[in-house]
Amino acid sequence: MKIAVLGTGCPKCIKTEEVVRKVVADNKVDAEVIKVKEISEIMKYNVMMTPAVAVDGKVVVSGKIPSEAEIKKALGL
Repeated sequence: MKIAVLGTGCPKCIKTEEVVRKVVADNKVDAEVIKVKEISEIMKYNVMMTPAVAVDGKVVVSGKIPSEAEIKKALGL
């Protein structure tokens, strides 16, 4: 599984990455978490607002810091 955290590095984007990494670690999810900071790469996901999270290329959260519960649901936990 590949999880992309999309954001340029603002505090909300940093917090989103922290939440995603915590859920992955706490639940021992076999996933690669990457940070996508380049606007040109973020645009490939058709995201209008960051932070956003994509799981295997599909955007599951956009425009807000997700809760741990939202990330768990997106990962099928």
